[in-house]
Amino acid sequence: MNKKTVLITGCSSGIGLYCATELSHAGYQVLATVRNPNDIDKLTNLGILCQQLDLSDPKSVENGFNWAVEMASNHQIDVLFNNGAYAQPGALEDISRELLLTQFQTNVFGWHQLTQLCIKHMRTFNSGRIVQNSSVLGFVAMRFRGPYNASKFAIEGLTDTLRLELADTQIQISLIEPGPILSNFRANALSQFEQNIDIEQSPFKQTYQNLVKRLKTQGPAMRFTLGPEAVYARLIHAIEAKRAKPRYYVTFPTYLMGFLKRLLPSAWLDKILKNS
Repeated sequence: MNKKTVLITGCSSGIGLYCATELSHAGYQVLATVRNPNDIDKLTNLGILCQQLDLSDPKSVENGFNWAVEMASNHQIDVLFNNGAYAQPGALEDISRELLLTQFQTNVFGWHQLTQLCIKHMRTFNSGRIVQNSSVLGFVAMRFRGPYNASKFAIEGLTDTLRLELADTQIQISLIEPGPILSNFRANALSQFEQNIDIEQSPFKQTYQNLVKRLKTQGPAMRFTLGPEAVYARLIHAIEAKRAKPRYYVTFPTYLMGFLKRLLPSAWLDKILKNS
C-alpha cells in the first residue's frame, strides 16, 4: 500500500525538520515548507520536496497549498501537520498591538487559512488527518510569554471546535502539546525579544535579565527537556492509528501541568506558575 502524503509547515529546523526527515525515511511522501527560501536547499538535499511558505502572508499560504496539491501523489494531501510558529517574549504591557497581531498572523491566522484549504481538499476524498502542534502553553499561561500563550490558547480553541464540526466526516483532528523540546526555538525568541522590546524603558528591566539568560542557554534550558523524536512518536500515532487521539501530551511538564490544572484552584496554580 502506498504511504500517505504529509504536508508540514516550519521545516527549517527543530521539530519540523526532524519529523519531515523521519517521515521521509519511513516511506511517506513529505511536502515540506519553510518561511525562509534560503532553507529550501537543506530539505531538497535530503531528498525531500520543499517550498517556501510564509504563514504571515495569505498569498504565500495559498501558493504553498496549491504547490502541495500539484506535487502530491494522485494530487491528494492525506495529512497536514501545522508546526511552523515562533514566540514573541516580553511582558504584555511591553507588547504593542502590532506585535500581537504579527504573532497571530503566523501562529494562528496562517494555520487557520491553511487548515481551511486542506479541509475543503480532504472533503473531496472523504479522508484526512490534521495535526496541530500546540504546546503546554496552550492550556496554562506563563509570565513573559503572553503573545505565544494567547496564540496557542487560540489554536486549542479552534482545533477543539474543528473536531466537533468534523465529527461526522472521516477527517480526524488532533493536538500535540509538547513541553520543553530541543530546537532553535529559544534562539529565535531571543532575536524577537531583542528586536522588539525596549528593555531600558520597561518596569521589568531587572527581571528581563533572567529571561535573556534563559533564552541564551545552549542545550536544555530546563529539566525534562526531550528531543524532537518525542513529538515524532505522537505524530506517527496521530497519522497511523485507526482512531487518532484528540490530544497528545509530550514531556513530563505537560503531564504535570495538565494534572495540576484539573486539580488545583487557580490561585494555587498561579503561585506555581509565577516562578516558572
